[in-house]
Amino acid sequence: MRTLTLLTAGIATFATGAWAQTEIQFWHAMGGRLGEVVEEVAEKYNASQSDYVLVPTYKGGYEDTMTAGIAAFRASQQPHLIQIFDAGAATIINAPGATIPVADLLEQYEGGFDASDYIEGVRNFYADSEGKMIGMPFNSSTPLLYYNKEILAEAGIDAPPSTWEEFEAMAPAIKEAGYQALAQSHSPWIFSENFHSRHNLQLATGNNGFDSTDVEILYNNDAMKQHWTKVKEWLDAGYYGFYGRGWGDNQDAFVQKKVAMWLGSSGSFGGLKASTDFEFGTTYLPYWEAIIDEPKATFIGGAALFAMAGKSDEENAATADFLNYLASPEVQYFWHRETGYVPITNAAYELAKSDGYYESTPDAEIGVLQLNQPAGEWTKGYRLGFYVQIREVMYNAYEDIFSGTATVDEAFATMEEEANALLDRFNATVN
Repeated sequence: MRTLTLLTAGIATFATGAWAQTEIQFWHAMGGRLGEVVEEVAEKYNASQSDYVLVPTYKGGYEDTMTAGIAAFRASQQPHLIQIFDAGAATIINAPGATIPVADLLEQYEGGFDASDYIEGVRNFYADSEGKMIGMPFNSSTPLLYYNKEILAEAGIDAPPSTWEEFEAMAPAIKEAGYQALAQSHSPWIFSENFHSRHNLQLATGNNGFDSTDVEILYNNDAMKQHWTKVKEWLDAGYYGFYGRGWGDNQDAFVQKKVAMWLGSSGSFGGLKASTDFEFGTTYLPYWEAIIDEPKATFIGGAALFAMAGKSDEENAATADFLNYLASPEVQYFWHRETGYVPITNAAYELAKSDGYYESTPDAEIGVLQLNQPAGEWTKGYRLGFYVQIREVMYNAYEDIFSGTATVDEAFATMEEEANALLDRFNATVN
């Protein structure tokens, strides 16, 4: 009897081990409705196969998630996948032995990887200087101009501006109609980083930081100072509204019809559809004709998924399997449709078109079209350390301009000095 019992137990143990699913721990920063969609993606993936189980865990906002990931890596308790936002990319990419490039992971475990499968404005932001993708773009967005069609019509304006010169010409009529013309969220991302991309301007030495950590910021340039001189003029004239640093502070001004136009993220499209009671449209980020004849593509914001090192072959295979699933046209189309973030692959974009999504919802395509506009030498993004802190420096400088505490020249000189000090510290940290 005892022999039979031991044999039965052994068979049971073998069966359990043979059929146990490999877990993929996935830490993310998506709250609210976005978090619900992440859970839906996980449920769909887990139902699609029986070898692996994805376990998504919300770790707070972007900075909280990155901080938790750093602490976990130091304690050798890192997840298999972690979501890291654009400003934190340099930190994780320059951490020795922290990640496995997704290009290598998919090449080894999924039979291949081709960066050209990804749309133009997406493929390079989380890649190294040779174009190898280190992190897989996840919630990818780009800045767009949202406009209230009713307010523009009330002001006698037929179409939104394509250039800042056109904006200046129409802003007085919008003010006369009783509205501010413009507000925007996230000045560092839209009016700094993507300002440089749109006008094909270099924003840092060392190939925008892709080739080296020993770099200097180049924001203190004539084009930026000319632009921010104009923004200050618009603020003083009542054409531009600044409602605070919070993303929602400025978006709410658009929802509440205080402003006719709002510069925000393509990823805000779904939320605005649910929260507005008026008809709005989207269009490309305006540019200065005085700076460039033909504008270039913007680059993405948002975040990417990084595969953490220190896992077994079996676990790495599981992570690769999920990333391959996530990049599939059907899943990317679902993510695009449910969240407003752009589909990261050309195949997913083509699926959305063939399904008629843009015929019924044409504004949802604008972000993809802008990312696919002609690229330039300086349109693939940046890779700068301590960039979260640098963005804080930039916010302080812009608020000094708005308050009159500093002139534009003074604010940009301070920004340059303080940003370069942070870049020097980061370089010393990683070298």
